[in-house]
Amino acid sequence: MVRTEGWRRLPAALPPILAVALAYYAGGRIGLLQRVVVDGAEVTPLWLPTGIALASLLWLGLRVWPGIALGTYLAIERISDFELSGLGIVAGNTLAMVCAYLLLRWAGFRTELDRLRDALALVFLGGLLPMLISATIGTWTLVLTGKLPTAQFWPVWAAWWAGDAMGVIVVTPLLLVLRRVVAVRRHRDGYRAVEAVALLVCAVAVTLVATRTPLSLLFLVFPLIIWAAVRFQLAGSAPCTLLVSVLTISAAIDREGPFADRSLLEIMINLQALNGAAALTGLLLSALVTEQNNVRLKIEQVCEDLADLVDHLAPGKPDRRTEPDG
Repeated sequence: MVRTEGWRRLPAALPPILAVALAYYAGGRIGLLQRVVVDGAEVTPLWLPTGIALASLLWLGLRVWPGIALGTYLAIERISDFELSGLGIVAGNTLAMVCAYLLLRWAGFRTELDRLRDALALVFLGGLLPMLISATIGTWTLVLTGKLPTAQFWPVWAAWWAGDAMGVIVVTPLLLVLRRVVAVRRHRDGYRAVEAVALLVCAVAVTLVATRTPLSLLFLVFPLIIWAAVRFQLAGSAPCTLLVSVLTISAAIDREGPFADRSLLEIMINLQALNGAAALTGLLLSALVTEQNNVRLKIEQVCEDLADLVDHLAPGKPDRRTEPDG
């Protein structure tokens, strides 16, 4: 009876699983456009599929984990011929995303990201901590199969872990906020629209200058991220952070600007330090501003309710100053 009921649920479960697999694979194809080779292993400074996978789990639940495994297989098969050793990488990537989801559920994470604790949980419990699993299992798989020298374990491991973690920290907030923007019809404000366009133009121009000039001007991106977070919260900081990250990675791969004449290790350290700091600044500041705005709105609502209650308890009470003398 239970087995029959499970087979009946299978057709309903297949579409979201296949959708997650295709999204993971598409994200992997895009991420591989900006890959670098570290000691013979291909890694990406920003692995988009981890952010896609975690957002899918937060939306649809654990029932779509096979889609993550299938998407990982398709991404590996695209890089090279899939071998039995690839099962270790598939298992590591899938296990890391499931652990990230369970840790966030345990912490009471809310997808609205309207509290500072939610932003901190996403960074540490959703990104930095569980991605240790995928990086460790994946790198050891390459070592044990003879595809990576043991002496090069740590550089590849560090690049793998940083890329997976950045995918969660940068991409997951963007997907979560995009879903809310699409689902909720917002009031159109002409001034805000002009400000958003100005922010986008400034972000592109400043980031290109900061990442393509030989001067050390990478810090110039932080005022833009602060502007986006304070004025637009996550809806502004998430796209701005992704834009800064993509343009910076492109400059690093081309070895231009502050990344010129640097070793690969120095490039990866500088790149991931900037991406991590930018993502943390935008995510934490936007969550803090949103939380404060919500508190202010609740206080205003309480004041209005209290005023209504006073009017209800004492309706039409005359003013003593206008009463005639007896």
